[in-house]
Amino acid sequence: MTKADIVTRITDKTGMEKSDVQAVVESFMKEVRNSLETGENVYLRGFGSFIIKKRAEKTGRNISKNTTIIIPAHNIPSFKPAKTFVESVKKKVKVS
Repeated sequence: MTKADIVTRITDKTGMEKSDVQAVVESFMKEVRNSLETGENVYLRGFGSFIIKKRAEKTGRNISKNTTIIIPAHNIPSFKPAKTFVESVKKKVKVS
């Protein structure tokens, strides 16, 4: 599913203008991004959490040059689904 699909489904369910729904979806994503960029996690009860994970410094390999490199510690954005969300997916989605 793409962002356009989400906008279309919300438009169909609410009867709102497509441009208004798109503006709301864009604003939501922008606010989540801004919050994470400022170090603030986002918690959506019943859905999940957008959190910042810390990656420790580690040693890596440059295979083409056959050398060892140091990968510095860094933060990455992550999504952790809520328990109810996970259980719902487990029940409704069949294993292929």
